[in-house]
Parts: sequence; structure tokens; C-alpha cells
Amino acid sequence: MTTKLTYRLFEGLAGSILVLLGVLLTAKAVPQPLAVNPADLPARDPAATDWQVGMMAQPDQHFIVMMLPHHEDAIAMADLALSRAHHPELKTLAQRIKQTQTQENRQMRAWYQQWFGQSVPTESMGRGRGLIAGRNWQRPSQTGCMSTDLEPLNTAPDFDRTFLETMISHHQMGIRMAEMVLARSDRPEIQTLAQAIIQAQTAEIDQMQYWYQEWYPEGVAVNE
Repeated sequence: MTTKLTYRLFEGLAGSILVLLGVLLTAKAVPQPLAVNPADLPARDPAATDWQVGMMAQPDQHFIVMMLPHHEDAIAMADLALSRAHHPELKTLAQRIKQTQTQENRQMRAWYQQWFGQSVPTESMGRGRGLIAGRNWQRPSQTGCMSTDLEPLNTAPDFDRTFLETMISHHQMGIRMAEMVLARSDRPEIQTLAQAIIQAQTAEIDQMQYWYQEWYPEGVAVNE
């Protein structure tokens, strides 16, 4: 009897020890929250935040304010291509971009006056620039406006190649802007314009990417 009782006591004690060890091991396995220094967190992009807030609150008004200077940048680049491009295909494309986006800017200004009872605020011009990552785009100036620095494109050793790289990225940003307003605007005029921008600039990107691969086979196709 004494032996059996001793064995049972020992067996119970051993079981308790195993349970305790399991609890301790489980507690160690649970990952502990890391202390995060707020200063180590990436800063929010104020331009992106303003763009998103503006599109949610006043999509039509904000789209026009942002797209006008974005188009003006493309027109300025097209003007450079008309005088500096080596390939005649680029000059033809530049002329089409200039004509189309000049007409779209004229229409958007007219809509802004009709819908909001005023001209597009001059202090807002420039906010659409600098929204894409690229060597030709500067950060906001002291006045709060963003501006495009065309000097790197104007002085590029191979203008045609730099133009393709820059305009493809610029068009991609324009398409994203159009897609955003297409999802939020109720105005049929804006819907039609956004669809036209997406269709035209998607086709132009495809054409420019084809030229890039054909003219610069040693390089990597832009944004495949």
C-alpha cells in the first residue's frame, strides 16, 4: 500500500511539473509587442493625402484643379519634342498630345467657370505636378505649388529616350487620376473626359513602349 501510494504521489507530481513546463514554454513562444518609436515611422506624403481627401470631398472640382497643370506639363514636354526630337514619330505624337490636351484644358476651364462660378484659382495651379516619381519633378516651392523642371529633359544627351521614359510615367499618372474621378464623379461630362483620357493615353503608352523596345533594344522596356 505504501509503495502504491508513493508511486501515485510521484506520478501526480511529475504530471504537474510537465503541465507547468508546458505553460512556461507556451508563454515564451508568444511574440511580445515591439516598442515603436513614432519618429521611426515613415512620414505621410501630404500631396497624396490632399489629393485623396480632395477627390473624396469634391471630385469634379479637385480633378480639374489637378489635371490642368498636369496637362500643361505634357504640353510643355511636347513643345520640346517638336523642336528636339530626332524621330519623326515622336514629333507626330507630340503634336497630337499638344492639340488634344490644349483642347481638354480649354474645356475644363469652361466647366469650372460654369459649375463653380469662378475661374480656376491661380494659386491652385501647380498642385497637380510632382505627383509622380521622376527626375524631372521637383518638390513644392515656398509658395506651396509644385513645378516641373524641364531642364533635365531639355539637356538630355538622348532626348528621344528620355522623352519616352518621362512621358510614359506622366501618362500613367494621368490615367490613375482619370480612373479615380471616374469612380467618384456623377457628372457625365467628367465621366466622358476621364474615359477619353484613359483610352487615348493607354494607346499612347503602348505605342511609346513599342518604340522604346524597337529603338533601344539593349535597354529594358519601360514599366512592363
